[in-house]
Order: sequence, then C-alpha cells, then structure tokens
Amino acid sequence: MADYIIETQNITREFDGFKAVDGLSLQIKKGEVFGFLGPNGAGKTTSINMMVGLLKPTSGRVIIDGQGMEKFDKAAIGVCPQEIVLWDNLTCAESLNLIGDMYEVPKDILKQRVDQLLEDLFLTDKANTLVKNLSGGMKRRLNLAMAVVHQPGIVVLDEPSEGLDPQSRQVLWKYILSLRDEGKTVILTTHLMDEADRLSDRVAIIDHGKLLKLDTPVNLKKEIGGGDIVEITLSDDSMNQKVIKKIEETGNVLSVLEVEGIINLRALNAVGKLPQIIGDIEETGARMADLSVRQNTLEDVFIDLTGTRLRE
Repeated sequence: MADYIIETQNITREFDGFKAVDGLSLQIKKGEVFGFLGPNGAGKTTSINMMVGLLKPTSGRVIIDGQGMEKFDKAAIGVCPQEIVLWDNLTCAESLNLIGDMYEVPKDILKQRVDQLLEDLFLTDKANTLVKNLSGGMKRRLNLAMAVVHQPGIVVLDEPSEGLDPQSRQVLWKYILSLRDEGKTVILTTHLMDEADRLSDRVAIIDHGKLLKLDTPVNLKKEIGGGDIVEITLSDDSMNQKVIKKIEETGNVLSVLEVEGIINLRALNAVGKLPQIIGDIEETGARMADLSVRQNTLEDVFIDLTGTRLRE
C-alpha cells in the first residue's frame, strides 16, 4: 500500500480566468490530520473540493490511494461542509439513519453507529429533537456525525469550528483526534491558527491559491527562529517606521516589521529587553497604546511568509 492516501499533481482551478488554486502539488499521508491553513479566500475549499471529486481541476491530476479520481470509490470519503446541511424537520437520529440508509449500512450495524455517534458528540439527549430546535453548535456536531456515519476512511472537514462556542469546539476537536486514532485520514481546512496547531500532524499554509509551506506545526514555527513575539501598538501609527528604525539601530532584536499598523518584533529574552525597547520608543517621541508578549505561532509563520496577518 502507498504511504500517501492523496496526492495532487500540479492542480489548478480557474473561474472565469481567476486562478483560485494555482499549481498545487502535495501528498497527504494515511492516518494523519492534514491541515490547510490560510485566510478566507485563499483557495482551501476549492483545493479540497478537487481532492474529493466535487470539482474537476482545470489542469493537473488527483491520485487517491494509488488510483485516479475517476476510479476511486467516493463512498470512502466523508465530507462535512462549511455550510451546515441538515433537514429541519427530522430528528438527530432520523437524520443519521437517513444518511446511513443512503450508504446502505446494514440496519443492525447502523443502529450501533448512530447510538455511538450521538454519544461521542454529546447529542444523546437530543436524539429525538427536531434539527430546527438545536443550537448552532449542536447542528454543526450533527453535521459532522452525518459525514462519518458510513465510516469513511477519509474525512474532510471544511472550517469545522466556524461559529462554535468554546465548549462545542473542544468536543469537536476531541472527536477529530479520535478519528485519527482510529486510523482515518482527516483533511481540515481552517483559518484558526490554534486549531491548525493543536490538531494537525502536518500543515499546508496556502494563500492566493499557492502552497507557501508544508511541514509539522513544530517545524514551521522553528523555521522563523527562536525568541518571543512583542506586538506594539502606538497611539499614532504614522510613527511606526520611526520607532522600527530606532529599534533596529539598537540591534538587540532578531526582527522587527510593521504588520497592519502594529509593530511586530521578535527577540530572545524579550521580557528582559522590554525596558530597552520601551526606552527606544520614548526616545522617538512616540506613545504606546498597547504592548503584548507571546510565543511565536503559526500566524507568525504566515506573517514571515507574506508580511500580512492570517485573518483577512
């Protein structure tokens, strides 16, 4: 068996001359959570739609488990779209049974799966509740259950945490990791850096339809080097470049740049260097409105690659 369950070979997708995906080549391993990280409109959804056969590439090829898309059994893929797709006048149990029947899951097996999914996604007490009476978080969890009731080997989750409260998000994240532990391959698109960091075995950072970087979250964060991130907001951002020049002249930081009106600075032992940094700011005559210190994140990798923040 191949080590990779999905391979894209220079796939491109155009819409009226606009390249939503531009020459994407990557390989997804069996049994991993593979994250697509990028801002809204980066091409993440279009990419996965081509991978699962919902869209045909304008050019290039998708290989799934060693076969061309035209030969692959699409029932082996479960898709949970970003937009919730449910029947308002069915109950949770009825919704899951309907999808199970569509995939011809035997009745005795289906009952066990439905009961287990309702339990795993904290919906057991809502089994006989109409979908229209569920909260937004419950609907999204039910949508995920419907995508996996036939036990596909590949599970595609498009922005699964969109609009979720923290409690529902934790339930969802725990279940996603359990799918991986069962040996399933999970493809996850997100613009949430903490989601990609915590769940993904490997992350592809994508923007404007192009693949920028692909590696483990740990390795991606190591690429931009050590140190902490200091973010400084001035009362008057027209002073940003003057402050940046002064900090660069002092020479005790690893990097400093302006990102969407905020000074983004990376330094070893940043906390210990704050008095000097604040002194540099005061010498320019600028006034600080806010200052924060944190460890670097996948968003800082994106900033390093593009000079802009991840969220648009």
